[in-house]
Amino acid sequence: MRTEGEVEDPDPVPDPVRWSTAMEAALYGPGGFYVRPGGPGPAGHFRTSVHASPLYAGAVARLLRWVDARLGHPAELDLVDVGAGRGELLTGVLGALPADVAGRVRAVAVERAERPAGLDGRIRWVGQVPRGTTGLLFANEWLDNVPLDVAQDGHYVLVDREGTETRGPAVSGADRAWLERWWPGAGRAEIGRGRDEAWAGAVRSVSRGLAVAVDYAHTRDARPPFGTLTGFRGGREVAPVPDGTCDVTAHVALDACAGPGAVLLSQREALGLLGVSGARPPLALASTDPAGYVRALARAGEAAELTARGGLGDFGWLVQPVGVAGWPG
Repeated sequence: MRTEGEVEDPDPVPDPVRWSTAMEAALYGPGGFYVRPGGPGPAGHFRTSVHASPLYAGAVARLLRWVDARLGHPAELDLVDVGAGRGELLTGVLGALPADVAGRVRAVAVERAERPAGLDGRIRWVGQVPRGTTGLLFANEWLDNVPLDVAQDGHYVLVDREGTETRGPAVSGADRAWLERWWPGAGRAEIGRGRDEAWAGAVRSVSRGLAVAVDYAHTRDARPPFGTLTGFRGGREVAPVPDGTCDVTAHVALDACAGPGAVLLSQREALGLLGVSGARPPLALASTDPAGYVRALARAGEAAELTARGGLGDFGWLVQPVGVAGWPG
């Protein structure tokens, strides 16, 4: 019998299994890391751009307004947040928009966890990406948690609930073709085919507008030689043990996800185009408006974190136009 406050274990799976099966159970099965009720949510375990500064939500709000203009200011403007956490980004974007724009926005959070208590009533909470979006679909750190398989020396890697790995059968079929095209020659690699399919499905849900994925990323010319699979718990990086007690994540091959006409940028580049700058305010402002200088200095510090080399600024942005031209830059 479970005692009060004891965490429910994720739905058990046979051991050992391929990593995709283990991730699905550990993250999204009953009692899994992302669906466990009453917990702090992702913000309690790792820091994302959404949690780092309201400047991030402000930049997404500016991007939504750009999309709005390209669509001719429709009566209803969709904003879909895939992998919405506890709704922090949508809440921030709605707060950053002018009232006349916010009043036309249909905000949708896509998340497998239950709707959090006290969330803004304007935000619709769903478990799957809705169809027919006209506006902006935004997926911040979603794809890195889409389960994937791991290959080692041409064979699938199997794993048990304690994180112990063993050699599985040879990689074949579509997975082998994906590796040969997108991650050739590696001793250990993460097979991103399922993520490509997940992103393609999200893009197909957009009737007109933009689909944007933001994530830890790498490209074919610089794949990490030993993969990126890891875990996070309580703000610390830990071993990726698929027992439901920690996040299990891997960087995303965003170039493999990209469809025709897509643009790949670093977060540093993307936020710069959306008006986020880490430049310090002029020192003269300290004499004429000391309080304003302190506020501007704080904003510059937050912007610097969002755009830092070796940090959040190195995240990849995959921007996929659907029926609209280009990108704000």
